Amino acid sequence: MAKKNKKKGRFKQKLTDKYRLVVLNDETFEERFSLKLSRLNVFVLGGLFSIVLIAVTSVIIAFTPIKEYIPGYASSKLKAKAIKLTFDADSLKQKLAILENYTKALKPILTGEISSEEIDSLQVQAKQITIDESELDASKEDSLFREKIDRETRFSILNNSKSNVKIVFFAPLTGTISQGFEATSKHFAIDIVAKTGTPVQAVADGTVIFSGWSAETGYVLLLKHDNDYISVYKHNGDLLKQQGDFVKSGEVIASVGSTGELSTGPHLHFELWKGGYAMNPKNFIDFK
Repeated sequence: MAKKNKKKGRFKQKLTDKYRLVVLNDETFEERFSLKLSRLNVFVLGGLFSIVLIAVTSVIIAFTPIKEYIPGYASSKLKAKAIKLTFDADSLKQKLAILENYTKALKPILTGEISSEEIDSLQVQAKQITIDESELDASKEDSLFREKIDRETRFSILNNSKSNVKIVFFAPLTGTISQGFEATSKHFAIDIVAKTGTPVQAVADGTVIFSGWSAETGYVLLLKHDNDYISVYKHNGDLLKQQGDFVKSGEVIASVGSTGELSTGPHLHFELWKGGYAMNPKNFIDFK
């Protein structure tokens, strides 16, 4: 046991013994550099240096083009070329399949399985096939049906549908409806008869986007509401709001009149639009 302890003590002492590394000038023997070292320090520093060297080398090989020069690694150019050749081969297979089908179709003719008389008869039958262009012309019923569908698609008029909206509209005034919403006659409004000077109210909160005169419809006022709704008031006697004014629901914005060439008497021509499409006001407002 004593001998083993002495050996361990000697080995430990050898590892920890200090040595001096001195660099001297060969001519003047002047000390240029000195460093105290031990065997243990040399082993530790050497191991750390080896680990760092291995890590740096691995990073360089993994993330730089140098790996292309190492056997077993394929270059990026070679991979791109292989992918391109794979696509070209696939295209050639498709072309070859088309060519094989074409050859199979010609084989009966080339081998004589189909005679020349049969070929001539097929050509004659193909020439005899004619198209009667008169049958392609639309009938009167088809033309009317197409016009109806085109008109409904163009204006997207919702006559009978009820729309779920998040905005509540009120009647612009109380009166008798002389003409309702009629899509077929392109009367996209409701005419309400009332006495001249009867106040016209805003159907909902909104902003005046137009307030002016038109030769056909007289004094006209347009309100822009939430959810892309627009209300139109035509044939007014007087306009009480200007463009850019903000109005509240039920606020008086004009008075009933009979202005414009198309007016037949004191009444309000009221329209309701959403997203550029005419809506039937009765589906949103109770005029009773």
